Amino acid sequence: MGLVYLIVFGFIVLSVIYGLIWLYSRSVRREKLEDEWREENPEGDPAAEDLFVEAGMKEYHASIRPKLILLVYVIPTALVIAALIVINWN
Repeated sequence: MGLVYLIVFGFIVLSVIYGLIWLYSRSVRREKLEDEWREENPEGDPAAEDLFVEAGMKEYHASIRPKLILLVYVIPTALVIAALIVINWN
């Protein structure tokens, strides 16, 4: 029963951590795109800026970086499994 609690609460905690990292990563990328637009077009059109940022965010979502955030689930799970194997080996 303890293993079920570990799995359920671990998944919930890892999901919260994943969500926070995902939001932070998106906001940092969006901010960089906005800064890049403002450097290149100091008096640019706000509608064009929105299109530029949205295109950049689509590229970001297609890149590997957001997929690497999924390691939030993989690494702790692998460590817990390894610990359980080592502890129960004897």
